[in-house]
Amino acid sequence: MLTNYFSMIAFSAAIEPLRLANRVARTPLYVWRLFSDDGIGAEASNGVRVSVEGKFAAARGMDAVVVCSGVDVQSIDHRGLVATLQRLDKNGVTLGAVCTGAYVLARAGLLDGYRSTIHWENRAGMQAEFPELDIGQDLFEIDRNRFTCAGGVAAADMMLSLIKRDHGEAISAAVTDQLIHHRIREASERQRIDLRTRLGIADPKLLRVISLMERSIEQPLTITAFAQSVALSNRQLERLFWKHLGYPPSRHYLKIRLEHASQLLRQTRLPILEVAIASGFNSGSYFSQSYVEFFGRSPSAERKLLAG
Repeated sequence: MLTNYFSMIAFSAAIEPLRLANRVARTPLYVWRLFSDDGIGAEASNGVRVSVEGKFAAARGMDAVVVCSGVDVQSIDHRGLVATLQRLDKNGVTLGAVCTGAYVLARAGLLDGYRSTIHWENRAGMQAEFPELDIGQDLFEIDRNRFTCAGGVAAADMMLSLIKRDHGEAISAAVTDQLIHHRIREASERQRIDLRTRLGIADPKLLRVISLMERSIEQPLTITAFAQSVALSNRQLERLFWKHLGYPPSRHYLKIRLEHASQLLRQTRLPILEVAIASGFNSGSYFSQSYVEFFGRSPSAERKLLAG
């Protein structure tokens, strides 16, 4: 099931292991069919258009269905796809998703009571819209008759795990070798590269503080609390930030919270004041002022830009 602006890399990473499994086994272990909203094709986020064999409603006679979506998933009308997924679920079809396809399953009410995951950039928005769901941060989740993954090349790891489960380690290992993938990553491995690599810093105390900052968004901590968490004075922590990042800890913490707010503005319909509160701002005016200073436009202008 391809929505418009689906992720091409997630789509390819999901399909290719199945093709290679057939090749390695010398028998058709898997057969797949593609569907879209208009029944003609779907355009990926990179502009490439993929042809399909029919509309979502034509999907029948399958053991499993995978929803592949991508950017701006929350702004697309998924009514036709949702109805199809709900029908397939009643018929006992296993349901899966790659990248932001998990959002579509959630909108259809088909992740209730299941563990799931989604791309790290979309997790905050999805959790805000569906607070009752158990949305993790793993590469992929396989929970009974549901499977979801973070997207990108994590789709390959999930499919390789499913191939291993269904057809054995020898076939999955041969497919992994064909992909030059070296190993199947565990579901529980992190989505994002570690802070040391992402920020290009190695100081352990600085890394611990930044990690704590990223986990303390809605209820912000004081700079004193961060300094005490690594047995430093405020002045020592300030020096660390200036030395390695070129600005004070308060600036970095504000950056983390504003980037979180930007994700919520782009991915949810939450009122701007609720976005501010969820990002650790008690004042709507201070939030708007900070947002303008950081991004060059107001939160309301951000929303209008996305709507346009």
